[in-house]
Amino acid sequence: MMLKDEVQTLRQVPLFSRIAPAKLKLLAFASDRVSYRAGENLFRQGDPGDAAYVILSGRADILAESPNGQIKVAELDDNAIVGEIAILCDISRTATVKAAMPLEALRIRKDDFLKLLADYPDMMFEILRSLAERLTRTTTELTEARAQAKNSS
Repeated sequence: MMLKDEVQTLRQVPLFSRIAPAKLKLLAFASDRVSYRAGENLFRQGDPGDAAYVILSGRADILAESPNGQIKVAELDDNAIVGEIAILCDISRTATVKAAMPLEALRIRKDDFLKLLADYPDMMFEILRSLAERLTRTTTELTEARAQAKNSS
């Protein structure tokens, strides 16, 4: 994939949609293109949050540790961004992200991501919107799971 294509892909990510093309070109240039085989981890729960990833092609599973082993909590497809929470909150990874099939991604280093946020504070609203959607989905799933557990006891 050429730099021009990567810029085009970054424009598809809601988080980056309002950023000037020249800035996206710099971001794409500064980012690393990474490939994973099916079953390979992009990162593990507990790892330091050193980068965010934009999925260019393929699919990944978000897995959380539980007393009964790993639980799949979500799926990520093309143009999804993952790993931004650990960067913003300066915490370790809250989940494991594993390639569900061969996957290509753009790895954006923490410093580059934070620099972009400083230049485009509007990105923060997009991040908040995405977090709110995740929280709503999680709350709904938790409520349904509790209701099922109550009904089966």
